[in-house]
Amino acid sequence: MDTEGTLSPATAAAARERYAALGSTAQVVVKETAKAMGMDAEEYRDRVTSDVVETARDALFASMLEVRVGSRAEFDEWVADHDGYEVHEVGSENVDRVVWHAAPAAEAVVAATFHEEREAAVGTLRRQAFGRIYRDLVTGDAGDSGGGEHADEEGEAADESNGE
Repeated sequence: MDTEGTLSPATAAAARERYAALGSTAQVVVKETAKAMGMDAEEYRDRVTSDVVETARDALFASMLEVRVGSRAEFDEWVADHDGYEVHEVGSENVDRVVWHAAPAAEAVVAATFHEEREAAVGTLRRQAFGRIYRDLVTGDAGDSGGGEHADEEGEAADESNGE
């Protein structure tokens, strides 16, 4: 079993603190990206909204999430050892590889299965974990908990990572 990433907040407060701290980083990333795209100051003001910066912050937070990559048996063993955790799994249970993120702050685990495309599975898992667990936790936005406008994109990525 391998581990990637470093972020696995133990409490909701720790998750909110880390998310808030990424605000200025997201602004810099968006500003530098706009510069690289050749946007002038007027176009930047017109096109770069708070939603754009928030999306960058969401992506940064998700990209840092700690994920474990292992076999189906290793995942099943982890779940058995953490029976109080709510399990959200995408993909096929007949696939032999699993990537998962445990969220102690929510006593939940999000998992995605994959056959060969490890990187795609990790990306899918991180988006799923943010959408299902952290979005409401860090923003207080109960309107979209991962099943909103990004669900089709995430579902397609999950299918690709399963080799289906």
